[in-house]
Amino acid sequence: MKIESLLRLVGAAITPRNMLGGHAAATARTWRRLSAAALLAVVVAIAGTLTSPGVAVAESNGGVRVMPLGDSITEGTQVPGGYRIGLWSRLASGRYTIDFVGSQYNGPGSLGDHDHEGHPGWRIDQIDANITGWLRNYTPRTVLLHIGTNDVLQNYNVSGAPQRLSTLIDHITAAAPDAEVFVATIIPLSNSGQEAAARTFNSAIPGIVQSKANSGKHVHLVDMHSKLTTGDLIDGIHPTANGYDKMAAAWYAALQSVSGSIGQPGGTPSPTPTASTSAIRGVGSGRCLDVTGVSQANGAQVQIWDCNGQSNQQWTVTSAGELRVYGGKCLDAYGAGTADGTSVIIWDCNGQNNQQWRLNSDGSITAVGANKCLDVPNYSTANGVKLQIWSCNGQANQRWTRV
Repeated sequence: MKIESLLRLVGAAITPRNMLGGHAAATARTWRRLSAAALLAVVVAIAGTLTSPGVAVAESNGGVRVMPLGDSITEGTQVPGGYRIGLWSRLASGRYTIDFVGSQYNGPGSLGDHDHEGHPGWRIDQIDANITGWLRNYTPRTVLLHIGTNDVLQNYNVSGAPQRLSTLIDHITAAAPDAEVFVATIIPLSNSGQEAAARTFNSAIPGIVQSKANSGKHVHLVDMHSKLTTGDLIDGIHPTANGYDKMAAAWYAALQSVSGSIGQPGGTPSPTPTASTSAIRGVGSGRCLDVTGVSQANGAQVQIWDCNGQSNQQWTVTSAGELRVYGGKCLDAYGAGTADGTSVIIWDCNGQNNQQWRLNSDGSITAVGANKCLDVPNYSTANGVKLQIWSCNGQANQRWTRV
């Protein structure tokens, strides 16, 4: 409701209706002046709740519960609502029904759901001290975790930050074992010393996430650091509106890559076989097509690894002949190479023929641009062997099944 309408409505309600004559009219005028002053204070307080951080009655629409979790970057310092604005917009455009949850509340009126669990100035240990209660209260289906920036800014035992993060993830998965937990690397910092510490902290996160996934936990890596530069920061720490939107795009792509994390788009039929998502297992090795280190960076190499169901092993075959991972990255023959031994990587999908693949009836997968097969070098079966394209030969190291 607009403020002007609210003033008219409440003003009408508080104006005495039984005052007649001159003395009564004067009394009524005095009453209205006093009431208007009080009403203005009420309206200002109401309007303030749309943009000021704080605790409010939860907004719930019965959708898939998603908890944005972290510090001021989750809260949206400098740009109230932060990445949640762009993420909500993308989810709404994709026809997903989502319920943001958390004890905090802020953002513009245009943000469809203001709930979150972002706490300015908080470190990993402070989030950890409260996480079990929050998860019990809000029972999220999905958790978006971006934390560690204040550990760096406060120089708080930074060398121990990775272990604190690992412990926090364990507490999340113990309290919400069925939740999908997306763990982001922290965004860049303008101060060179702090940025070096942030990079050191970030370098430990892929291994932490991989170890949790290997033990059967629903934990996924989001490479957020590479999505922003210091040019996207408004104060050297917090993103600009455009920087927050880049974060939103990264979260959205990660969520789309994990089935069930945000439900299904309203009214959208089940995918056809030509657009389905699955793991791809090597016949010779029994291991799955895997993006090294759960990386989402352009140029990350593809390898074989024990099948674990994680997002970096979920490939979508599109009608354009792409093999997509994380929603927006494509299996790619490096540099549009056509020679035997050309590396296979992931890259932003661009429609070029070095990102087009043909799944053949004999189990081989042909790189369309090179007319060569996806190949495990030297018939290897070991974890971590990086893939290439090679002249097709029908051997088991060039045959794959979708599982």
